[in-house]
Amino acid sequence: MWSSTRILLVLFLSRNLRIRSLLLAVTLAACVLCAAGASPSHSVTRDGASSVDQAVRAFMQTVSHSVTQDGPMAWVKYFDASPAFFMAVNGQMAFPNAAAAQEGTRTFAQAIRHIELKWGEDLRVDPLTNEFAVVAVSWREIQVDTAGHSVTETGYFTGLAEYREGHWKFRDAHWSSPVSSH
Repeated sequence: MWSSTRILLVLFLSRNLRIRSLLLAVTLAACVLCAAGASPSHSVTRDGASSVDQAVRAFMQTVSHSVTQDGPMAWVKYFDASPAFFMAVNGQMAFPNAAAAQEGTRTFAQAIRHIELKWGEDLRVDPLTNEFAVVAVSWREIQVDTAGHSVTETGYFTGLAEYREGHWKFRDAHWSSPVSSH
């Protein structure tokens, strides 16, 4: 009897030990995987926020100058080419991805002879990390079509600027214009 009790005790302890070992192994594996997948905090320091703010302000001025000088097709180089890009206009999805934005911009550019884009003095830059910043600003745009007709539009622009591969680009954008009271 002693030997069968001893065998049962050993089996019980062995089973308990295996369960504990298994739980320990699973816990350890989870901790290792979490640590391997975890990235260091991307929070931005005060100096980093100031640098991002200045860089994004310069980027916004570059965009305005380039669009005014080179026309609507200049926009394409400032849109993120990844599938993450989208653009909304007045609360409606205008371009669900970068390919649609490129095609839409090409079509629009064929109808425009000249465009002048000016950002307002109220530009706001909210640095989120060293690679991301939210921008918000009023805008005024004069468009002259191929027939010589001029249209002036105003509104507000918001977007997410992303710094990748040495350049700032818009990862997403939203244009809004005041609703006509007619």
